[in-house]
Amino acid sequence: MENRVKRVIIYARVSSDRQDVDLSISAQLKALRDYAARNGYVVVKEFVDEAESGRSTARPSFREMIGLARTKQAPFEMILVWKLSRFARNREDSIIYKSLLRKQGIQVVSINEPIEDTPTGRLMEGIIEVIDEFYSSNLGQDIKRGMRENASRGFFNGSRPPFGYVRKKIKDGDKERNSLEPNPKLLPIVQRIFNEITNEKGLKEIAKGLNRDGVPAPAGGKWGKQRLHKILTNEAYTGRLIWGKVHKGKTSLPPVIKDNAWPAIVDKSVFENVQVTLSERAPKVTHPRVASSNYLLSGLVRCRNCGASYIGYGAKSGQFHYYVCGTAYSKGKEACPSQHLPQEKLERLLPSSIRWS
Repeated sequence: MENRVKRVIIYARVSSDRQDVDLSISAQLKALRDYAARNGYVVVKEFVDEAESGRSTARPSFREMIGLARTKQAPFEMILVWKLSRFARNREDSIIYKSLLRKQGIQVVSINEPIEDTPTGRLMEGIIEVIDEFYSSNLGQDIKRGMRENASRGFFNGSRPPFGYVRKKIKDGDKERNSLEPNPKLLPIVQRIFNEITNEKGLKEIAKGLNRDGVPAPAGGKWGKQRLHKILTNEAYTGRLIWGKVHKGKTSLPPVIKDNAWPAIVDKSVFENVQVTLSERAPKVTHPRVASSNYLLSGLVRCRNCGASYIGYGAKSGQFHYYVCGTAYSKGKEACPSQHLPQEKLERLLPSSIRWS
């Protein structure tokens, strides 16, 4: 009987949870490679998910691995993991995906939890997974409680600070916690945006000026109305910390609100006036997919410059009505130079261009 070398895949994962103290990716990979070498296995491929929670299967490398396993002739017979919790922390997900893999003749093996492929072994495996799920759920609650306490004391919980700020380490007993301080390079940009909206400039005009002057936008790319609106409506710029906003349809504790949590970039009175300005200026935009639109051609006309749909909108409190390219509307003429089209003029052309049979 021919002894065929077993082909295996290595899967390593670390969680985004700060209290997840399992081995680092590099340590997991080393241990898994050593295990494969000791047992004479051939490692076909390695999959790694960093900062991905085991409570969800929406992990890029995990999805790719499962997809490869479901091919007609999967190129491996075993998946090696440091512990079963690295594969999944959700009992239901674990059952579903392991069942799918077994049908393909693929086994999930934990190198630190040796379990026999017997009814007793599967019972032990199930017990380990239930404990992992309980630990994970409990850990999630502990983390949320810790973050809530952290926010209530005025410390910053986010991973990415708002544009214009940088994280600042603050000594808190034996630990270091995060706060925010203005970024000297970006501070003038934020102040310019608030000053220009206060001085009667529109979002498109502000975006156009920033792009023309080569001012860097958050995460690269061009300045547009959405990016500006996000900055202009973010209370963090007044020094206010807000954490744990109530999501629609979900019951939770009220959000933590802490004033003067860090140095303000914008005065509160200026910020409040800007909110009034934005509310008053907000046009009544009709989305192309809205069936009850008063703009008959909304979504049907395409921009010849960028291919975006034209949308209808009212200006001057509804005195004038236009069709405008969606890209030009949201990002200004720097992004698309198309012209506004008067509603009445464009729709008047419609009957004459239709051929009746």
